Parts: sequence; structure tokens; C-alpha cells
Amino acid sequence: MLETAAASSPRAAAAAAAAAAAAAASAVSSPRRGGGAAHHHRRWAPAPFRACLVALWLVGFALVFLWQSTSVGRVRLYTRPPMPKRAAPSMGQWVASPPVYDLREFGAFGDGRTVNTAAFEAAVAAIAERGGGRLTVPAGRWLTAPFNLTSRMTLFLAAGAEILGIQDERYWPLMSPLPSYGYGREHKGPRYGSLIHGQDLKDVTITGHNGTINGQGQSWWVKFRRKLLNHTRGPLVQLMRSSNIIISNITLRDSPFWTLHTYDCKNVTISETTILAPIAGAPNTDGIDPDSCENVVIKNCYISVGDDGIAIKSGWDQYGISYGRPSANIIIQNVIIRSMVSAGVSIGSEMSGGVSNVLVENVHVWDSRRGVRIKTAPGRGAYVSNIAYRNISLENVRVGIVIKTDYNEHPDEGFNPKALPIIENISYTSIHGHGVRVPVRIQGCAEIPVKNVTFHDMSVGIADRKHHVFQCSFVQGQVIGYIFPMPCKNLDMYNERRELVKQSTFQNISDIDYSF
Repeated sequence: MLETAAASSPRAAAAAAAAAAAAAASAVSSPRRGGGAAHHHRRWAPAPFRACLVALWLVGFALVFLWQSTSVGRVRLYTRPPMPKRAAPSMGQWVASPPVYDLREFGAFGDGRTVNTAAFEAAVAAIAERGGGRLTVPAGRWLTAPFNLTSRMTLFLAAGAEILGIQDERYWPLMSPLPSYGYGREHKGPRYGSLIHGQDLKDVTITGHNGTINGQGQSWWVKFRRKLLNHTRGPLVQLMRSSNIIISNITLRDSPFWTLHTYDCKNVTISETTILAPIAGAPNTDGIDPDSCENVVIKNCYISVGDDGIAIKSGWDQYGISYGRPSANIIIQNVIIRSMVSAGVSIGSEMSGGVSNVLVENVHVWDSRRGVRIKTAPGRGAYVSNIAYRNISLENVRVGIVIKTDYNEHPDEGFNPKALPIIENISYTSIHGHGVRVPVRIQGCAEIPVKNVTFHDMSVGIADRKHHVFQCSFVQGQVIGYIFPMPCKNLDMYNERRELVKQSTFQNISDIDYSF
């Protein structure tokens, strides 16, 4: 019977064996001591019977063990829980937690007077030696001369932390001109480096709890206006030939020159960042300049500066053509910009490596000279193509949309005037606003016509109805549906079903008025 039960059901066999084992244990247990014979007196079983019970108990235990070892998918007793599996680290991931350093560990003092350059340099060297890590800048005012970052580094600015750039230009190192500019930009020869600099790096993050990097650019601006500088001013933050860059949750302010300059970089994300400079008297303090960069996202930022809020670039004339690095695949979203002396979002004028595949979306430009602008000139060469503007709002802006083809500023006399840029495939969708003096000014020319421009869903309240408010020359494109104000005669008219209503025969006429 025992063999039949075991063959038909291991669980039943185990239960039977367990019962038999319990009975055997009860049978072989010792009689109670100290009590009378009348109280449950037990008899000893004969020796052969006891041996049989022990054998039966051993067989039952063996069956339980057999059931445990052969069952699949059942809860097992007497087994260890499985060890968790560790995934192999991918390239660039930390095998162990990266080290975290506090700037004060390297002798820094956040009193706003002590020069902490050596402390920053020592901290960066320690991170480089460990293969990466985080440098925390605690609350305080940390004065420093320019210093370099390293790969796989996070510069973290705690709440209340402020890195201050030293104002004496003798502390700022000189660097060779950018190869795609061939010129310091303001002076021939070398240029000043940036306050925070990095080149040929990977995996760099600058973030924090809205700490500040302050270039203290006031003295630089004064010296520039008085022509007391012999070299081009340096940016506040500049990263060159680097990849996998994250800038977030910080404030950048009062740069001597361009504020955040990424040059020949890939995979750049700039988010939740505030960029400030005086709206007047702070020359060339662009907010963000992606320059010959690919795969860039700029989102959720506030920018109020003394030049272009965002300026996409890719080199200057023959130097940019020779360097040949385009800016491509750039997304600008959810940004608020003020630029009293220039534009909210610009492309160019230095675009000689080419600019393509740009989306500017959900951008509000207020109290500015221009809203969104493309600027170039003969000698630039290359192209500006596949640019989409969507959901742009304009508030108190002098000129809303600008394309300009005669921005004749050149590094030297070596440029080729026959290097003509191509401007094509530009779309403007959902453009709205109020208090705009000139909603559109597109100035193509016979050498550089503007091709395939599209307007769809546009309603801009104008500040001055006495002048021509939609200005065009050498423009080919279309208007889809109703837009306000009345578009120029250079453009074809389509209804909302994108059916041709009226084809223009005036694409080359000029109606540009710079008097206002």
C-alpha cells in the first residue's frame, strides 16, 4: 500500500509517511514517570515491532525529502531564498557610488573675499583621480578665478551658494581663437577663457538647488565700452568638444560676454535655468549659445539679458565653412525671454557650418526689440533649413518675426562674398501676441531669396496701424487660412483645407521700411 500511494501521489505519500512517523514516535515514547500504573500506563512493544516502526519512520522521511527535491513550482521548505541577480554595469555607469566632496574640504572659504581657485582646482583633480564624482559648493560666496571641469563630474551648487568670478582680467587665462571663428570675435588673436571651462569631456553636470554662478561682469562691460581690453571677453560657462552635458536648476548671471556657450558638443540638455544680465549696458551677454552643436534640448528656462536670449550659431564666414560643424536637431521649449536690445531667439548671424532641424515651441518673448530672428549675409555660405516655430507669443515687441540677409559683419577681408547661404523651409504656426509694431519683416534679396516660408494661424495685435506692418522682399511661400494682420503680396494664399486660393506673382517685390 505504501508503494502504491507513493507512486500515485508524492504529496499523499508524504502525508501518510508523516502520520506513520507521528504514530511511531508516539508508540516509542517513554511512559510517564512518577504516576501510578492506573494513569495511562503504556506497555513496551516487542523489539521486532519497534524496529519495524523505526524503519517505517525512515521511509517516510525519505519520501518527504524526495517530494521536496523533485517538485517544480511548489513552495519548498528547507531551501534558501534565491540570491538577487546583479546586472553587469554598462559603459559609463558607476560600479560603485561616486565620491562626493565638499569644497570646504580643500580649504575654501565662502566669505566673498578669499580667492578659492586653488581649492576648486584641487577638488577637480581629486575627482579626476577617482574617475568622476560630485563637488558640492555649499551656501556662501566663493570667489575664484577661472577653473576647468573634468569628465564624469557633477558640480552641485547648494541653496545659497554663489560662485563669483574674479574681476581682474589678469587672472583670466588666454586661449586661442575658436577654429570656426579664426578671430577672437572682438579682437584679433587670443581670447579670454571662461570662468567655468571644460573641453574634450564626457558626462558633465552642473546643477543644484538654484545656486548661482555670477561672472561679476560689470567691470568687463565698462572696459569694453571704453576700449580698454586687448582681447575678446570670455563667456561665463563654456564647454567645448564635449558630450552628455546637463545644465539644470541653477542661476547664471552677469557674464562678461556670452553666458552659456556650448561649442561643438553633442547631447546637451539645459533646463530649469535662470539667466540674467542687465537689459541695457551689458553688451553681448547672450543667454545660451549652442554653437556647432547637435542634439540639444533647452526647456523650462527664464532668460533676461543684454543681447540675444538664445542664439544658435555654427561658425563665421570662411572659418566656419572650413570647420564644417553644423548645428542640428535642436529643441527649444517652454522658455520666457526678454531682450530689449536684440532678439528672443536668433539663428546666426554666424551660421557658416549650417543650421537645420530646429523646433522653437511654446516661447514667450516680452519687452524685446525682436521676437524670433534669422540673420545672415553674403560670405556666410551654408544653409538655414527646416526651422519650425510653434506657439510663439509676443508681448510689447518692436518686430515680431525677422529674417535678415544683409548682416554684413565679417572677421576679416578674407571672406568670399560669393559664398551665399540658403534659407528655406521655415514655418510659423500659432503666432499670437499684442503690442507689436511690425509683426513680420522678411528681407530676402536677389542673391539670397527666402524660400518656402509658411504662415498658419497667426493673430498679432499691432501697436501702429499707420504703417505697413507685414514687410517682405524676395520671399516665396504660403499663407494657410486666415491670419492677421494682412500678409504681404509675396505669398501664395491657401484655405484651411490647404487648397490654393490665390497664387502670388509678386515674390520679388520689396516692401521693407526701416524707419520704424
